[in-house]
Amino acid sequence: MIVSRLASGALLPVGAFLATMLAVPFLLPNPYYLSILSLACMNAITAVGLNMLLGFAGQISLGHAAFCGLAAYATGIATATYGLPMWGSFLLAIGLVALVALLVGMPTLKLTGHYLAMGTLGFGIIVYIVFNESIEWTGGPSGMVGIPRLALFGHELWEDTEYYHLVTGVLCLVLLLSLNLIHSRFGRALKAIHTSEKAAMCIGVDIARYKLFVFVLSAVYAGIAGFLYAHYLGFIAPSSFGFHVSVQLVVMVVLGGMCSVWGAVAGAFFLTMLPEFLRVFENVETLIYGGILVFCMMFMPQGIVGGIGTLFRVLRRSFRPEAVSAQTGEERNG
Repeated sequence: MIVSRLASGALLPVGAFLATMLAVPFLLPNPYYLSILSLACMNAITAVGLNMLLGFAGQISLGHAAFCGLAAYATGIATATYGLPMWGSFLLAIGLVALVALLVGMPTLKLTGHYLAMGTLGFGIIVYIVFNESIEWTGGPSGMVGIPRLALFGHELWEDTEYYHLVTGVLCLVLLLSLNLIHSRFGRALKAIHTSEKAAMCIGVDIARYKLFVFVLSAVYAGIAGFLYAHYLGFIAPSSFGFHVSVQLVVMVVLGGMCSVWGAVAGAFFLTMLPEFLRVFENVETLIYGGILVFCMMFMPQGIVGGIGTLFRVLRRSFRPEAVSAQTGEERNG
């Protein structure tokens, strides 16, 4: 029912996005940029889930990178150490992430505000320490190597173009699912919780159930991204799933535009690709990077998508016939 009601509204933009992404490889001069786009798609998958938690439900998480790491190490250990098939390692990784998110979310989501942020931060730090100290399983600070390339129906995706097509397709599926959920009763309940938990409770919203469900769903999204990341690089290390990565994911959501699925995608792509364009500045790269973020937050408080939308509305009003005629009349009177 939900899918049929939203299909016409969601399929068109997602289809246009997919067509654009599939055409991009033909325009890139260097295959290296294709790998950056693949990483951007993986970050976007995590950011979309985090946006549903942070932007729509109003629940902050500073430990979402840990869910990526749990899935990455689970599939790495399952395939590289024990030779488990890909579909088995995928189910194991996603199941582990969902279970951990459920166990962490039940007590943690009873907290609010800064206490919730500290609770999720503590979880992320604990997982990071476990990755570092479990040398026999994870390789410790040096990381884990030998993770096999992802294989579908017996075909290993060695070409970067093939893997890019896969992660783009997964991202589009995540977008379709998220847009359907946002425009359903579930999405309206999340918005009500974000606005006022007491008001949402008064109209019959089961706050604890909805908050826990969206927390687990966002963690599963992060787990999918972690699974794809591990089998793409073939190497993972604890530093890839530390606190700074969790903060970067939050910045992607806020910078792109909260309460907007497309904003999460825009923020993920922008922050993933921006450092690559700033490498030419070498010594002042970090200063320029910080300056761009400050500029965006000052002049686009609604995020990149919100700022672009505002710009289009201003331009559309400026070029309306009545606006042009009024401006011409003022010039004649003057």
